[in-house]
Amino acid sequence: MKYRAAVLTVSDRGYAGQRPDESGPQLEKDLAASGLGFTVVARRVVPDERERIAAALTAWADEGISLILTTGGTGFSPRDVTPEATTAVIERPAPGFTEAMRQESRKITPHAMISRAVAGIRRGSLIINLPGSVKAARECLAVVLPALPHALDKLAGDPTDCGRG
Repeated sequence: MKYRAAVLTVSDRGYAGQRPDESGPQLEKDLAASGLGFTVVARRVVPDERERIAAALTAWADEGISLILTTGGTGFSPRDVTPEATTAVIERPAPGFTEAMRQESRKITPHAMISRAVAGIRRGSLIINLPGSVKAARECLAVVLPALPHALDKLAGDPTDCGRG
């Protein structure tokens, strides 16, 4: 296990048991199947409530989990507060991840412009907001996945140079 990861599904209906969490388990499978050394050590479903989201993100980051993915709560609906909760707990923004996801998603759907997802660093953890639908979450994970090992190694203190010849 090279990288410890956690997946937080943000969904009122999922939390209430009115809808199964499909995105969280799928993201866990995709991380494991990537061959990049990810092991999901925690997965949880919380309602669309800033305090609950922030508490889960803070706890996992403070436990030293390398990568924390959220799925859901990034759109325009009144209860979509995942970006606000994430912004409240991160110490440094990492906008390149969400910029790349929106750029690539825009090639698939104009609805990519509705995403308010954010990404950032808390302590030694990288937190990235992904969309709530299985399809969109998988597409966005595929966009950022190639950059994650390097980013996480650097976050963990890897002193090697980033540039190549």
